[in-house]
Amino acid sequence: MRNAGRSIDPPTDPFAAVPLPARPVRPGAAAGARDPQVPPGNGGPRLPPGVSPDIFGSPGTPGPGFDRHAGPGSGGPVLPSAAPPPQPWRMAAPPSDHPFAPRPPQGDAPVPGDGGPPRAGLPRQEEPPPRRRGRRLAVAVVILLVLAALAYAVPAVAMSGKILPGSQVRGVDIGGLTATEAADRLRERLAEPAGKAMSLKALGKDYTLDPAQAGLELDVVATVDQAPSDFPSPAEVWRALTGTTELAPRAAVDRELLQAGVEELARKIDRKVVEGSVGFDGLEPVVVKPRDGRELEREAAADTIEKAFLGPGGPVELPVTVIKPKVTAAVVAKAAAAAKEALSGPITLTHEGKRTQLPVETIAAHLSFEPDDSGGMRPVFNARSALASVEGNLVDPAQAPREPTFQIVGNKPKLVPGRRGKGVDDEKLAADVAKLIAEGGDRTIAVTLTTVKPRTSLAEMRKLGIKEKISEFTTMYPCCVPRATNIQTIAKLLDGHLVKPGETFSLNGVVGQRDKARGFVEAPMIQGGRLIPSVGGGISQYVTTMYNAVFFGGLQDVQHMAHEFYISRYPAGRESTVSWPQPDFRWKNDSDYGVLVKSSATGTSVTVAFWSTKRYDIESVSSERYNPTQFERKTDSGPDCIPMTGQPGFTIDVTRIFKQDGKEVKREKKTTVYKPELDLKCVSEPTEDE
Repeated sequence: MRNAGRSIDPPTDPFAAVPLPARPVRPGAAAGARDPQVPPGNGGPRLPPGVSPDIFGSPGTPGPGFDRHAGPGSGGPVLPSAAPPPQPWRMAAPPSDHPFAPRPPQGDAPVPGDGGPPRAGLPRQEEPPPRRRGRRLAVAVVILLVLAALAYAVPAVAMSGKILPGSQVRGVDIGGLTATEAADRLRERLAEPAGKAMSLKALGKDYTLDPAQAGLELDVVATVDQAPSDFPSPAEVWRALTGTTELAPRAAVDRELLQAGVEELARKIDRKVVEGSVGFDGLEPVVVKPRDGRELEREAAADTIEKAFLGPGGPVELPVTVIKPKVTAAVVAKAAAAAKEALSGPITLTHEGKRTQLPVETIAAHLSFEPDDSGGMRPVFNARSALASVEGNLVDPAQAPREPTFQIVGNKPKLVPGRRGKGVDDEKLAADVAKLIAEGGDRTIAVTLTTVKPRTSLAEMRKLGIKEKISEFTTMYPCCVPRATNIQTIAKLLDGHLVKPGETFSLNGVVGQRDKARGFVEAPMIQGGRLIPSVGGGISQYVTTMYNAVFFGGLQDVQHMAHEFYISRYPAGRESTVSWPQPDFRWKNDSDYGVLVKSSATGTSVTVAFWSTKRYDIESVSSERYNPTQFERKTDSGPDCIPMTGQPGFTIDVTRIFKQDGKEVKREKKTTVYKPELDLKCVSEPTEDE
């Protein structure tokens, strides 16, 4: 029966009667062709022609809108899957106090979208990223960066072109100043302290150094250049705002002036090592104790001073090297005891029947004890000098060498060459005497003659600078007295004698003991306040004449002794006596030139002249005589009585003034005290009746 209304039966599926293939048919495959993806023999349902398998999805995968597993079995028809439930449009959550704000879930009930399990039949929806929160974080970071940039840029701009705040030099703040302003401030505050004398120390002794004279000064430009004044870095800005920067002052150094200053210090600090030695003063041993030497280390001292300048202050210790002597004081004392034995008697020299003696005085004058290489001391004998006064007794004068000398021709010195000749082998004699003193034994030595050169070569003579007369002095005496013979004899012996630079002249050492064999005769000499006869007496007048040549020649007086009482023929305070072996008369050639002694005597006068290179003009100033003392009167009837005329004693000062180009260089004052001269009358012995 035909239903008049709309059928309530579900619509008929047009594909229901069409058997479905078990696998989709590949598009384009012919009807009835086997699908290569379906293995042969698989009897699955086939799609009708013209039906695409895409509407069913791939095998085992639900297609869009279809649920592959909706049927009661794997072979049943595939039905469309249920549509997903509609999702609401996400909106921003209202504030918590809003009336429509969601309330927190009660208990464990899941809240959609809170990560709980999805509702059955609905796929889980992923929550979108929190974009607004990221924006807020980015904005905060940007704000912080801007603030940090401003915190750096604002002070950096303010500081640019100036020295960073907090910069100091030795407590002087130069922060915030320009380079010029900072330099001016440092000059004002530090220039005066930097110019103060430096305190130095060397082996416990204090010294000072003027920095300006030593080429040291504060270099304000270099000091300011250490402080950055360009656009500062963030680290520099931070340091300027939170702390201080201490800049070390820089120094400008003139190395040549500094080395000159160190040399000046060295002249005060350096001390030569003193080696122990034993010599003789007359016949008495004289001990020189050893003493440490010291030497300033120049380069190290200059570096030390340069580093210490502008430093924290306080004494600066300078590097000094201590030099130890070769022998100890105990060894020197032992040698001094042995020195007395060396003068137990004269030493006799022999050659082919000829004999002569070295007196103990000559031995003492040329003997010394010096350190050896083993920590002890050995005797050293200067045989060459000792032979000067006795060699002629062993060698024929015609065979002896002749020394080069100067002759005065036309008031100018002319060099006369010397020649070789026979002489005593002084090196062998020196060794023999040293062995004799060290070991003892027979005090007679047989000398050997050899060909010897003159003591001075022509080349050496030319370098001595003997070109002009530098001093001359003359004294007078009455004719025909015995002492005139002795004066003339010694004047002849010493005429032409040469004293080299640095050499010390000793009258007793050169002339030796006066004897009759060389032409000396008996004449009065002063001894113990009385006149007594003595061979060679009266040569004190020659010595006084030479002393005045030394005085006005500007040479160094080493040893001279005035007579006991004043003798009117001599200048008061400028005279000297001599005797054998003591007192001696010695002077040193302290110049850089040789000194040629030219002496001559007439029947009534003696003259001594020195030829060399003139250094000084000498002026002599004598004081008035003071502190007079009265003389005594006595008589004597002895056979050797020599009458004396009494006169008072007195004291006088003599000043030697050294001048160069009219200007005073130095002066020396010597005081001489004369005893009163005895008034002695010689009378004959009374007879028995008297």
